[in-house]
Amino acid sequence: MNMNISEGKKGVTYTVKSVNGDHEMNTFLFSLGCFSGEKITIIKKMRSNFIVNIKGGRYGIDKDLASVIEVI
Repeated sequence: MNMNISEGKKGVTYTVKSVNGDHEMNTFLFSLGCFSGEKITIIKKMRSNFIVNIKGGRYGIDKDLASVIEVI
């Protein structure tokens, strides 16, 4: 089942299928190591922000960024 990371559950590790944002969003997410095939874990979900773990680093992303990260 494909979904974006904003639809995921806290504590679950997903695999990034694709990143489908604009150039600026994609560049930022790629700089965090968020690209196809990488693992991403939701650490905390808040109303409009998410704390995620990518490659051992914890990052805060907003709902707009989270909505462009497609995971399986």
